[in-house]
Amino acid sequence: MKTTTVLVTLMAMGFAGAAEAEIRIGATVSATGPASFLGDPEAKTLEMLVEEINAKGGVNGEQLKLVLYDDGGDPNKARTFATRLVEDDEVVAIIGGTTTGTTMSIVPVAEDAEVPFISLAGAIEIIDPVKHWVFKTPHTDRMACQKIFEDMKKNAISKIGVISGTDGFGASMHKQCVAVAGDYGIEIAADETYGPQDADMTPQLTNIKGTAGVQAVLNAGFGQGPSIVTRNYSQLAVGLPLYQSHGVASDGFIELAGAKAAEGVRLPGTALLVAGILTEGDSQKAVVTDYKAAYEKKTGSAVSTFGGYAHDALRILVDAIGRAGSAEPEAIRDAIEGTSGLVGTTGVVTMAADNHLGLDLSAFRMLEIKDGGWTIIE
Repeated sequence: MKTTTVLVTLMAMGFAGAAEAEIRIGATVSATGPASFLGDPEAKTLEMLVEEINAKGGVNGEQLKLVLYDDGGDPNKARTFATRLVEDDEVVAIIGGTTTGTTMSIVPVAEDAEVPFISLAGAIEIIDPVKHWVFKTPHTDRMACQKIFEDMKKNAISKIGVISGTDGFGASMHKQCVAVAGDYGIEIAADETYGPQDADMTPQLTNIKGTAGVQAVLNAGFGQGPSIVTRNYSQLAVGLPLYQSHGVASDGFIELAGAKAAEGVRLPGTALLVAGILTEGDSQKAVVTDYKAAYEKKTGSAVSTFGGYAHDALRILVDAIGRAGSAEPEAIRDAIEGTSGLVGTTGVVTMAADNHLGLDLSAFRMLEIKDGGWTIIE
């Protein structure tokens, strides 16, 4: 009797262990706070995809367990949550870092703990120089500068004004644009900045407008700043082409700026924003249209580029776990680095030991806002 009881207990424990087998994935994003327009769709995307993957049997026969924190855009909170994820929650990988600031606070935690980390932020410093455990999904700010300058060069623009946010994203993109402008024969004749809380950029734009020879204006920034710049730009009737960064590539930007003010604004964006007008032969069409349909049905909200970054991060991670046949952090890291030809919403990803992004300029689409919507101009 005693032997039978022990056997039954052991069998029950075995069944419970099998039933509870799971792969724990961590995430810290800015679902609330000043970067919530980025982090909220990221959080919703991760939750939706984990639910979908588990409904189809999980990964390698195991269910995914998403441990998700909201850091509110605070780098200190992001660092605290990342530490909690690796020490208390014992996750095998981390997705997140909605902004450059929160990402850079997570990087040392991931590196010290030797846990793969896939960032959702834009700055080139995240992956250049390459860090062993750190990857990211958005195009870099340097790539955004290069894509914009390519378009300017095509349109014989050689002298520009720049206005940048002083936050981490704006400062980093400004630095990268200054670094590569000469490669495209572009002179920055006027250079202005604004703070994250500034509500009127009219003085800076007036200075740029009054600079002799300026042919176009580039705003390196994200958040509410670019929408204010766009409204002020329209009010001042500057009358020159206005380029924005990939940091505002969403329908929300058009809504905040106003369709009339945003008319004609150009920026580099992803295939996701123009899913409905991609050609049938486009390699990303199926991925972006499927994600768009699923997200909008699940949330009742329009899909955004930023949710797409989270989509790609989770798909890269799940693909890596599947190919590695293991949920050990080191095996996952090696498999992520070996990602090849993975079609995401942001582009086709092929990573390498010296490339923890895996995208080139062809992954960017040059877009223009017309009649309150997005069009492809290349």
